[in-house]
Amino acid sequence: MASLEQLLARAENVLARLEAVLPATPPAPDWAHGYAFRWRKRPGAFGSASYFQAVAHVSDIALDNLQHIGPQKQQIAQNTRQFVAGRPANNVLLTGARGTGKSSLIKACLNQFAQDGLRLIEVDKADLAELPDIVELVAGRPERFIIFCDDLSFEEGESGYKALKVALDGSIAAQSDNVLIYATSNRRHLLPERMSDNLGYQHGNDGDLHPGETVEEKISLSERFGLWLTFYPFRQDDYLDIVNHWLTMLGCTAQQVTDARGEALRWALQRGSRSGRVAWQFARDYAGRLP
Repeated sequence: MASLEQLLARAENVLARLEAVLPATPPAPDWAHGYAFRWRKRPGAFGSASYFQAVAHVSDIALDNLQHIGPQKQQIAQNTRQFVAGRPANNVLLTGARGTGKSSLIKACLNQFAQDGLRLIEVDKADLAELPDIVELVAGRPERFIIFCDDLSFEEGESGYKALKVALDGSIAAQSDNVLIYATSNRRHLLPERMSDNLGYQHGNDGDLHPGETVEEKISLSERFGLWLTFYPFRQDDYLDIVNHWLTMLGCTAQQVTDARGEALRWALQRGSRSGRVAWQFARDYAGRLP
């Protein structure tokens, strides 16, 4: 009996040591109260455990705050409205000029439809291989989930490229009707496009026998998004309108907004961009310096 007790004690000691190095069991997400989550990995000595991490402070931007992207705003709002109502809707790819509101538009849609059961899960490019696991975890729930991939682009050969293709439309498993993927990118086809892609059509000693198939592979991912929204650089008047909007939202008077015009233009010139992001940054700087 003494030897058995010693064996059990040693076994308990070994288990205690293992528990200390194994990743802890992640808490279950509270879908009823939180509506924005990140897919995270908790490292451990014997691997990592992936889990949903609730976002404590969610951006409060509203659709009305986004100026001069009316057609894009209308299309993504309609698509999201269909989705939360249980009607057919498309995965969305938002591409184009930087700082024009691509990511903000998705956050604003979340705020608009969160009370209707919409939930957002932000997934980094490095974790795209785990998309099937994420979809399986939320499939069957009453909420509607948008998987958000921000600033997405790939280099040739990256594993996440194939994983996203399969998740969009390529797996033997049917797509879950309560999950959509919304992605933003500065590249329309998500992969770099090079002159050599066109040069491949010239027959050489060691050229691509089927160069058309190489190009088709590069555009095949973006084509799996049902809805494309393209964003263009703002004109000067558009930029100033956005500056005026944010200054007003930050409490500036009409005279202060008028006086800020020259500084706003110089700010944009220094930054080399008249984007909505630059307008927001200027408004914060200008309003913060006022008495």
